Amino acid sequence: MPKVKPHRAKPSLDMTPMVDLAFLLVTFFMLISKFAPEEVVVVDTPSSTSDIKLPESDILTITVDKNGRIFYGVEGQHTKRELIDKMSAKYNIAFTEAEKAKFSNTASFGVPIANLKQVLNASESQIKNINQPGIPADSLNNELGDWIYQTRLSNPKVRIAIKGDSDADVPTIKKVIKTLQDKKVNRFNLITDMEAKPRI
Repeated sequence: MPKVKPHRAKPSLDMTPMVDLAFLLVTFFMLISKFAPEEVVVVDTPSSTSDIKLPESDILTITVDKNGRIFYGVEGQHTKRELIDKMSAKYNIAFTEAEKAKFSNTASFGVPIANLKQVLNASESQIKNINQPGIPADSLNNELGDWIYQTRLSNPKVRIAIKGDSDADVPTIKKVIKTLQDKKVNRFNLITDMEAKPRI
């Protein structure tokens, strides 16, 4: 009598839970991700071997490009809203609610405060074509010092970082540092690119 072969089912793996998990993770990271705002000016920072990282929030960034122009940016919509109100009162320039809202979403800018309205009323495509000469930091007209001082009043926890182009001229960087020291800021970060430490 012939032997009866038992029916063998092929092993199967249900991928449904794994696919669900993958989509949940993708959705989670999409919702919590914060896109970096587009920079007004691109700088090529010098490299260093420092391991110190910038804090995650409350950063005030002063950018110096290779042409010596100074750009200013600060994080936090609430801080920016208070800052524009304080600068408006100091320089007696009235900003509309729409301009204040746009300023609170602006990453950085590099114009004197008298020309700030022009930047705030321009569209995204027009902003790229606006000539931004940089924020004045001269001894006669030091708006940079006022921006720093008013930002620290708006948010005392703010940390300051200087982001200079590797081809930026030294006198402009010295001018920025002197402005910080005049405003009693003696601790700040220098933003650099990471490079490998030399082997000993």
